[in-house]
Amino acid sequence: MCGIAGEVRFDGQAPDVAALARMNRRQGPRGPDGEGVFVQGGRAFGHRRLKIMDLSEAAQQPMFDPALGIGIVFNGAVYNHPQLRRELEGEGYRFYSHGDTEVLLKAYHAWGPDFVERLNGMFAFAIWERDSGRVLLGRDRLGIKPLYYAPVAGGLRFASTLPALLDAGGVDTAIDPVALNFYLSFHAVVPAPWTIYAGVRKLAPGTLMTIEADGRTSGRTFWTLAYPRAAEDEARSFEEWTEVLLDGLRASVERRLVADVPVGALLSGGVDSSLIVGLMAEAGVAGLRTYNVGFEDVGGEKGNEFEYAEIVARRFGTVHERIFVPEAELLARLPEAVEAMSEPMVSHDCIGFYLLSEAVSRHSKVVQSGQGADEVFGGYHWYPRLDGSASPVADYLAAFRDRDYDEYVRTVAPGRTAGDESAAFVAERFAAPGADDPVDKALRLDTTVMLTDDPVKRVDNMTMAFGLEARVPFLDHELVELAARIPARHKLAHGGKGVLKEAARKVVPSEVIDRPKGYFPVPALKYLQGSVLERVRDALTSRAARERGLFRQDYVDALLRDPGAHITPLRGSKLWQLGLLEWWLQTHGGAGA
Repeated sequence: MCGIAGEVRFDGQAPDVAALARMNRRQGPRGPDGEGVFVQGGRAFGHRRLKIMDLSEAAQQPMFDPALGIGIVFNGAVYNHPQLRRELEGEGYRFYSHGDTEVLLKAYHAWGPDFVERLNGMFAFAIWERDSGRVLLGRDRLGIKPLYYAPVAGGLRFASTLPALLDAGGVDTAIDPVALNFYLSFHAVVPAPWTIYAGVRKLAPGTLMTIEADGRTSGRTFWTLAYPRAAEDEARSFEEWTEVLLDGLRASVERRLVADVPVGALLSGGVDSSLIVGLMAEAGVAGLRTYNVGFEDVGGEKGNEFEYAEIVARRFGTVHERIFVPEAELLARLPEAVEAMSEPMVSHDCIGFYLLSEAVSRHSKVVQSGQGADEVFGGYHWYPRLDGSASPVADYLAAFRDRDYDEYVRTVAPGRTAGDESAAFVAERFAAPGADDPVDKALRLDTTVMLTDDPVKRVDNMTMAFGLEARVPFLDHELVELAARIPARHKLAHGGKGVLKEAARKVVPSEVIDRPKGYFPVPALKYLQGSVLERVRDALTSRAARERGLFRQDYVDALLRDPGAHITPLRGSKLWQLGLLEWWLQTHGGAGA
């Protein structure tokens, strides 16, 4: 995993190499093992490297093949690159490196843009053709790897992080009213292509963007998620699905062991991460390192699951590290986590994940992680509510949305409001072909949008702040497609994720499965108290906030008078949402007019 950046000019001018250097520098933590720049004509590309596959300098980027006239900058990991290499060698291609980057470059030459359909992995890339001047941007199916872009006078820039584009300069930092509506409705999720800034967009998962030398652009979606209902799938028993699923999970975990450095695992003590650890051990990983983070107990709320993680670690003989973080350290280092956010993210997990990643990076460069199981296999409480629903859009919004449209209008200052974009977005996604069951409609939306721009983005941002690569086997696209075939009733069984839990019973101790799901909020963020409340108050009452004028003052005042009384349906703080956005805008220096 790495950081990529570039500038493509359409006006005959030379690229701004100083701006490219600033983008590379901002993305330094994503790739602490090397950097490079390639400039040719009206195009310039930058790269920061994290050495995971092929540790030699032969895999250095930007990578350009003069014989083919093609170059690439690439962020991610393609797990089936050895198989693709063999296929390409059979077609006469010769390789000078041993990693995945050169495979992508030559696969593009051999098969054109459709090469992405052969990839299994997480990726964001820019490929350029020397002779035509064409540039192709691409992003993986589930959006595990980020890719932002921004038009600038006479050209276009792209980068792995939004702050890198801000550092390059020339970006329109007006607040996008549609994005603000999404942010305030979906607990900070802003779906692609929007971002909070009007002048920055992000490439949607599973899409390609072609940029011609004259500046014309075109896009293509190469993957969509469908929920077919074949007769044989409906007829297959719960027990049969459990076996099929377990085979799919084994394949996904084994794929993510492809690396030239040891692969560890994040072990929360829950079913999902425990199953991954068990399957890694089953695959024969020697000296498997596992990591668990926990916090202080507060007000009767348990702050860790150390005992469950240690049950799993003992069962599989892992080299286990338990990381305890006092609340004082969480709060003191919260500004660093805000700095690491490519977009504003309100989840309490951000600071914990940030500090966990720091500790893990001292011993491991790659870990497998359990994100995505709840969205893919039906683990959230709103899915049963949708089972058989006659009004799935309304029922989903009632359970998931932070504010209805009336409250949103009372939140946002006059002149800053948009239409009811969040409701329209859900309605559009639910109406799309490929999912008929209301539960499947919600699963698809959560898997392809809400997951991508919340837990997955959080994992990328917080791990890459310390040059740590996180791999997510539950988001293997073949596994996700398999899960989409499983009837919803099998996912909703046993209180949610039924078929996954039964698969896990064949691998991990039952005491890890038969217990309540744990979730450890940071009390100061959940209830807004102490130094965090003061920081939020300062942000929202600052001169910068007043000049920005995003929110109605009477609404802000009401939240500040009683922070604990204003909680979203998913138990988030409405004040924290507003305060975190303003804090993020001030941290990253965008005008946000």
